[in-house]
Amino acid sequence: MSHRLNKLTAYVRGWMGYYRISEYYSPIPELDGWLRRRVRMCYWKQWRKPRTRIRKLIRLGTRKKDAILTGISRKGYWHLARTLATQTGMTNEWLGKQGLISVRDLWISFHYPS
Repeated sequence: MSHRLNKLTAYVRGWMGYYRISEYYSPIPELDGWLRRRVRMCYWKQWRKPRTRIRKLIRLGTRKKDAILTGISRKGYWHLARTLATQTGMTNEWLGKQGLISVRDLWISFHYPS
């Protein structure tokens, strides 16, 4: 995952460097949310077995009941990446610590430097 996140970071920085002159903000939060959901999906795929998924979600701070119900679910990866259990476990702060950069924060830093 670290290699995947490093490549994604380089791509997002290059993309923002090219499109930063645009003042059009409305698609930025949607794109940022889509990237976070996609990364959650990749982690969910990587964990593979229900026991591993449940254990990791509980370790990340999800309630035990929610972790179990989500971990044993047969729904697809994309659908489960948007559930309450995965979003409370794999929070935006946790994803940031893993190396995911925020498109929204980059756009704001380009347009409103401190």
